Amino acid sequence: MKRTAGIILLLLFTCTYQIYSQDTGSEDGSASLPRGFRSILLGMTLEEAKQALLEEPYFNYRGDPDVSLLAEPNKTVIETDGAVYIKRGFFQFHEDALYIINLFLDRDEIDHYSLFTTLQKKYGAPLSLSPEAVIWEDGTVRLSLERPLTVKYIEKGVFQGLLENSKIRKSHITLSREEFLDQF
Repeated sequence: MKRTAGIILLLLFTCTYQIYSQDTGSEDGSASLPRGFRSILLGMTLEEAKQALLEEPYFNYRGDPDVSLLAEPNKTVIETDGAVYIKRGFFQFHEDALYIINLFLDRDEIDHYSLFTTLQKKYGAPLSLSPEAVIWEDGTVRLSLERPLTVKYIEKGVFQGLLENSKIRKSHITLSREEFLDQF
């Protein structure tokens, strides 16, 4: 039953994708992707983002108590309650620059299909479409709409750099493990 429902959902999205990708307005069917949500933009410093959150009506940010430091150096997260259509917002920083925005939306106020069709009309055909996530990308930003109802903005350059560093660390750990095992 779950599998049938998933297949029907995928077919519905595929049909919708094909219909809307044919008529999207601009020459290539898309506008450039936003660098963030309203006044909160990727690349902002921690202080700039705090100030923007204080002024945004879609968030109930009240200052530093919502900020937490991660275990890794040079990383900070602001987690705050949302207002109206947004339940929660997570804003991740690396070396004092905002590189990920996660907005968990209120499913009682807005639905996945409405948001999907709005993003499709505005930004054109997505790069990737699956039941779990719809993804748009340009040279600097990755915008995704994820299930159940999350919108994510990612600064691709910073994120790729962090992924590469993670792979390097894992390879060193693996090498060290192999060297350790060779001791026996």
